Amino acid sequence: MKGFERKNQLFSICGLNCGLCPMFLGNHCGGCGNGNQSCKIAKCSLEHGKMEYCFECKNYPCEKYSHIDEYDSFITHKRQKADLERVQNIGIKQYNLEQQEKIQILSHLLANYNDGRRKNFFCVAVNLLEISELQEAMKQIKQNDELSVLSVKEQCSYIVDILQKIADRRNIKLKLVKK
Repeated sequence: MKGFERKNQLFSICGLNCGLCPMFLGNHCGGCGNGNQSCKIAKCSLEHGKMEYCFECKNYPCEKYSHIDEYDSFITHKRQKADLERVQNIGIKQYNLEQQEKIQILSHLLANYNDGRRKNFFCVAVNLLEISELQEAMKQIKQNDELSVLSVKEQCSYIVDILQKIADRRNIKLKLVKK
């Protein structure tokens, strides 16, 4: 969108974790402000003084957030509002540090345990689980000495099972919501 630029490509103006998006990871999107899609929230930012994040606006949350978490695009919208709140509480610098660790975890999962069918699952899991839960999962993975002798499909199933069990403890559904 003409005139809309952002410094932070890991976390969007509306609260999406662009750094954990399969489009961003695959270099198919440049991130918020550098992608190829027009965005009503980017337009709104331009109209309201080029806010870096929606929560900086006096009208936040506005009607644009009414049903924002009902459907997903390439990335889950389920934590959008909660992640904006988290940024407000801990600051963008600390949040980006956590996101960078999540990106490393996601990159590791995709490079080593993706059987060609789990990219979205891993992206959603890393988005929705807390960093401590992801660290717990990675510890379990690293401690399994027998993992390397399993087939790729079995390794993938093992990793999915670990992530799903962690998600189940908090009643988190690790699926994208379809329109």
